[in-house]
Amino acid sequence: MMAAACARTFSKVGRFILDTPKCRVTNTAALVPRMSMRCQGRAYGTGGAGFKSRLLVAAPVRGSGRVLGCAFLLGGGFGLYQTIKLTLQRHLAEEQANAPLGTGLKLTLYQYKTCPFCSKVRAFLDYHGLPYEIVEVNPVMRKEIKWSTYRKVPILMVNETVQLNDSSVIISALKTYLVSKEKTISEVLTFYPEMKAKNDSGKDVKEFGNKYWVMVHDAEADHLYPEKDTRKEEIKWRKWADEWLVHLISPNVYRTPTEALASFDYIVREGKFSTFEGFFAKYFGAAAMWVISKRLKNRHHLQDDVRQDLYKAVNDWVAAIGKNKKFMGGDQPNLADLAVFGVLRVMEGLQAFDDMMEHTKVKNWYRRMQKVTEQVS
Repeated sequence: MMAAACARTFSKVGRFILDTPKCRVTNTAALVPRMSMRCQGRAYGTGGAGFKSRLLVAAPVRGSGRVLGCAFLLGGGFGLYQTIKLTLQRHLAEEQANAPLGTGLKLTLYQYKTCPFCSKVRAFLDYHGLPYEIVEVNPVMRKEIKWSTYRKVPILMVNETVQLNDSSVIISALKTYLVSKEKTISEVLTFYPEMKAKNDSGKDVKEFGNKYWVMVHDAEADHLYPEKDTRKEEIKWRKWADEWLVHLISPNVYRTPTEALASFDYIVREGKFSTFEGFFAKYFGAAAMWVISKRLKNRHHLQDDVRQDLYKAVNDWVAAIGKNKKFMGGDQPNLADLAVFGVLRVMEGLQAFDDMMEHTKVKNWYRRMQKVTEQVS
């Protein structure tokens, strides 16, 4: 604004001089209107009070008024050019600042669409506006990930070179990268070391250190978690989603033979199966999972009516959010919101989902989560 005002003043003076038929040295000072060389409080002249008239008298060449007018016009034009240039630069900088973080990353997600862990990752990517490509993996042959020694999904490839495994590590690592802005994704990944562990059955499995932590400096953590205990609560409920909520999905969607068949019809329709694999999976898989769901019910000590465990878990989640907040994260979802939503979302279109929406208090929160995670085409 300041540069533009000065440019306009110079242009007016230049046009006034050029429009004058004759300019004589003796009366040149009279032709120049008295004006201030100050723009919004800053002085842009270098001479004293008589600077302008001395400048004109020092030019004893006929027609010097036109020369000076041209100079004023050139100066005004240059000032206008600089103003436009700075305005455009500022506009571009604002656009870059408001652009989705991390859009420079090329992300490829290897997944099963109906897998709750893969759904968690999609919810995170969609909410943060991170574009990504999907490779649907055939759950029988898994040839799409034959290049990987890690044989589970989701797998997220970053820039075709860096491999991120485990849904919670993927989410924590990407969030760390987006918040810190000072480390490469490879450097961030070193915060989540792969370790060997044993599961409940005594089988060797791979685990990852710090998988629920966003690894940022204290100042960044204070900004990300402004209220007391919000970080602790986020970690607590992310673990709860992985260690409890996700184990309620299979017993509920395969609760009866009819529900098991409907679930596998959905899985086959949304997944990547050959015709033979799809037929086999739909009928034999449904029967097998109905039997397995009974074992899962016993393993996790669920009630005979597994719906009651689902209802209780969902209502516990809603109660933890409280009545005065839209999300666990406040006005915006945090990583716990995205994890719980991702797990529950895989039941959409099935009887278990309809029953949950009808018999719990989750509906309003769930609809808000649907809205904020919608992808913009």
